[in-house]
Amino acid sequence: MFGLLITIIYVSFISLGLPDSLLGAAWPVMRVEFSAPLSYAGIISMIISGGTITSSLLSDRLTKKFGTGLVTAISVAMTAAALFCFSVSTQLWMLFVFAVPYGLGAGGVDASLNNYVALHLKSRHMSWLHCMWGVGAAVSPYIMSYALTGGSGWQQGYLIVAIIQIVLSVFIFVSLPLWKKKPLAIASEAVEVAEENKTDEEPSARESTGEIADNIEKSETKSKPLSFKQILKTSGAAPCFICFFCYCALEQTAMLWSSSYMVYHNGLSVETAAGFASLFFIGITSGRAVNGFLTFKFGDKTLIRAGQCIILCGAAFIFIPDVPVITYIGFTLLGLGCAPVYPSIIHMTPTLFGADKSQAMIGVQMASAYLGSCFAPPLYGLMANHISQAVLPYYLLVLLAMMVVMHELTVKKTAKNVMT
Repeated sequence: MFGLLITIIYVSFISLGLPDSLLGAAWPVMRVEFSAPLSYAGIISMIISGGTITSSLLSDRLTKKFGTGLVTAISVAMTAAALFCFSVSTQLWMLFVFAVPYGLGAGGVDASLNNYVALHLKSRHMSWLHCMWGVGAAVSPYIMSYALTGGSGWQQGYLIVAIIQIVLSVFIFVSLPLWKKKPLAIASEAVEVAEENKTDEEPSARESTGEIADNIEKSETKSKPLSFKQILKTSGAAPCFICFFCYCALEQTAMLWSSSYMVYHNGLSVETAAGFASLFFIGITSGRAVNGFLTFKFGDKTLIRAGQCIILCGAAFIFIPDVPVITYIGFTLLGLGCAPVYPSIIHMTPTLFGADKSQAMIGVQMASAYLGSCFAPPLYGLMANHISQAVLPYYLLVLLAMMVVMHELTVKKTAKNVMT
């Protein structure tokens, strides 16, 4: 039973990544069909992000009322329905409308599953699950390419992914008893997770492991949802959210603008730069696969700090002009450095803030992540237009410095929570 539930969770993370690359891959064709400006893809993306932020902020209330399994099942079904509606859309306004449930579903899955894994599974699973998200995001452009080259149009690409999501939703609905029963293996892992995180840097806190296990059960059944005001008043919450914002701002900016930077900085052709831009994505996906094994020896805080050091090295490398190989290495290092940060921050959230607050905290973390992803890349675009594209490494370093300061401030402000 444990193996079946873990498999469903892993497949769910792959499915979470599947829709993320579809719009970018299909928009050059879609905009011609709808006679839409190139910039309208940004509007659709903003609407989707608005939906994800909304459902992330509501995740604490929804999960405590309905449970992780049901919230995940309904969210996946909502995303599947939205993707299907995209596939049958004949007017541009329909895409704007269906982008709302698209985003709501994605945010619900993201926040609920991340909290479930942080509470019940070890850190290695968090890293590998986010690696699976990368697999999904990498596969979806090929699905769209298959649909386009086969002459079926972008509609079939969306339809294929919608069918995958529908099938997954059915499996999650069927598996709901597993989520409620909490198999013994998962309960055992939950206790080990608490001990693993508690003993990362504070060996004296081992005696509270049993208490944390009780808090995990209480957090999912008895605790009341927190208001946004209560969340912000939690010690260490504000710097944690800013840290998340800065991380995702850095990640998305590097991912979006790496190709343009290489054209400007190294004089590469557009075609060549587009190919090497995938190095960042390869770095972050492979890094999370490796990071899962590193968690056997190192704790979350150590891995976050190591990742930040590697990001610093990557940013330093992309400063160097006229040597394309150095720039390639730089973007690869940026991806590798980003790899442990996101999953490790989420995984240690129950330890830093308490199991009873973890869903609320992770919900706002997700919202902060989407805000960073949404606004930071366009801000750099404005700077590139009015100043120079050469400001990219400076921009990334500012975000990194803020992330480091906010992470250390979070650790400091939550130290008492970890020790009690």
